[in-house]
Amino acid sequence: MDIDVAQRCLGEVDIRSLRNRILDQKPEVWAEQTIRQQTYEVHKDTESIVMLFCDESWPDGEIYRESGWKQLSDVAMPLINQIINTHYAPGGTLLRAMAAKLKAGGHIHPHRDNLRSFHMGHRIHVPITSNSGVRYTIVGKPHQFDVGFAYEINNQMKHSVMNIGTEDRISFIFDYVPPNSTNGN
Repeated sequence: MDIDVAQRCLGEVDIRSLRNRILDQKPEVWAEQTIRQQTYEVHKDTESIVMLFCDESWPDGEIYRESGWKQLSDVAMPLINQIINTHYAPGGTLLRAMAAKLKAGGHIHPHRDNLRSFHMGHRIHVPITSNSGVRYTIVGKPHQFDVGFAYEINNQMKHSVMNIGTEDRISFIFDYVPPNSTNGN
């Protein structure tokens, strides 16, 4: 959603339960769902544990509970609900929710999220792990996203991430559309 700024910090959040659960996942769980990597070239250096994902045709399409729902939902949903209830009008629609790993040495090349749902929904990032080699840019300017905080990203601006560190970077990401939102406002 275009939020008129590149990003905004939503404040500190307690990620301990979610972080522990994500870090406890076996490598094969990260490899179960590869549709993002196969569909979107910019995500080729990523792996995901997907809880929720929507059709490209949303709002006419469906929202699906994916395999990551059973691994993460009991610890992720309280955090998601806390963020929504603190910063947005409750009662909307959760379109996507996932743990996303950018592998060490990986890149997400500059892009805009173009589907209609991305214009309507707030894109929230909650860093779970990071390292000094992670560089997130929005419109070519660097932004620091600290572990233990939540951020709303303007995904309508060109953004990218690179991880030149030796450790993977993991973020929990979700998209939320407020009630009665049809044009992204």
